[in-house]
Amino acid sequence: MAPTKKAQSRGTRRPQHTQRPQHTQRPQRTSLPQLDKRQSVVSKAAYLLGVPTFIFEKDHEPPDWEIYQELEECRQARVIRNLCILRTELFKRYKILCTKAPPGNKKLFALADYAPEDCVSHLSQDGVNLLWTFYQPVECILEINRLIADQIAGCRDIFPLWIRWDYIENLFIVPDGLTAAGIQSAANAYLRNRPLYPYQVYMNWKPVNEGNILYSDMKFAVLLYSWNNDNFTDFNKVSGTDRQSKKDIHSFLEDSKKAVIVVDCENSDPYKLCAALRALERDTLDRISKIILYDDSHSASAWRILGSYVNCPVEHIMIDRVKKEKSLVDIRLTAGACKEFYQNAVDSFILVSSDSDYWGLISALPDARFLVMVERDHVSGSLKETMDSAGIAYCYLDDFCSGDCGDIKTGALVREMNAFLKNSIRITVRDMMEHASRAARVELSEVEWQQFHSKFVSQMQVVAGEDGTIGIQIQE
Repeated sequence: MAPTKKAQSRGTRRPQHTQRPQHTQRPQRTSLPQLDKRQSVVSKAAYLLGVPTFIFEKDHEPPDWEIYQELEECRQARVIRNLCILRTELFKRYKILCTKAPPGNKKLFALADYAPEDCVSHLSQDGVNLLWTFYQPVECILEINRLIADQIAGCRDIFPLWIRWDYIENLFIVPDGLTAAGIQSAANAYLRNRPLYPYQVYMNWKPVNEGNILYSDMKFAVLLYSWNNDNFTDFNKVSGTDRQSKKDIHSFLEDSKKAVIVVDCENSDPYKLCAALRALERDTLDRISKIILYDDSHSASAWRILGSYVNCPVEHIMIDRVKKEKSLVDIRLTAGACKEFYQNAVDSFILVSSDSDYWGLISALPDARFLVMVERDHVSGSLKETMDSAGIAYCYLDDFCSGDCGDIKTGALVREMNAFLKNSIRITVRDMMEHASRAARVELSEVEWQQFHSKFVSQMQVVAGEDGTIGIQIQE
């Protein structure tokens, strides 16, 4: 549902301040702050654990249907999900199956008789080598446990970097799950506490009544870390206080004829802006004609790739310096905004900067509408007081969930590391091969060199040593 349109278009709209709690000891359920809930991580965990599809389809349930559809396109995710579904189904029937198949039973136990038909077919289609007949049900569960343990690492990239992967991975691994005793212990624990398991699907934990542990990313992260005797305190990764800010932005844009976002890249955080833009509804974003980045070579390199991570047209303007010590970003942004107003009929600006110098721009265009996005630690109290007095709306970039921008952070890091490697490692393959030929006293024909290059040289790998050094290695 779209936010209600506000009658006032330029009144002061200050977001509600919600302070992040600080934990000094193991977090308790009562310590969770009441912020907007996010469900990206729990939706991914729910999919892999085998939460039924109809749960994702329900609007009032936390698991997100779009994430379900996204993961359905990932083979590794499908495999883990179907294996977990099989394991849960076998645990549900464990006592009955063991009664039907006592020790020494020579009658084959047919998995297909107890497994959901679609799981069987999907695993076969995905090339999983799972035997379908066993002498004992425990043998079947053991094989499923082995396959899950072998393949769960393939799902690591599904989750963001900020959450501990080893904690996630451990949810899928049955303790001592390759022995009959470990399987029996896990099955008994599940059967005794089945209602406590999330949507009654099996996972490795000590079941206690925590409510729906897959209710939100925040709740899940806090509990996940506590199960591992750790504390999760980075709440801005899983929640935001952006509800009012989003309403204010929507209301501001709804009253605009033509709106642009102008960004002072020197005095703004690309990751916070990316998180803020991703938090906005589609109909809100559609009201933004473009984002104009006024950038300087000294600002964060992530601005150069922002356009690949947001659903808005981005115009990136790099501004050279006349004097090395003097940036011209503020002047060019001011001139550019005036041009957009007078020549391109832009009537509304979302200004992204905490620099008080831009009050000159705001006051110089009294007929334009402004909403300013600032950062708490960088905006001055005098600027906020001035905007309050003039009725200029502003909101905090910090209030948006920073966990929503993990991919752009990864992209920026990879980009910079590739640039570093390119500048640091200069190896000519031909020179390397000629050196090897002379040292080894091996003469090869051109065809043999091509074959050698294809088989060995092209397969070179970067190897990180325990001391932190990086080398390049050709596998024999």
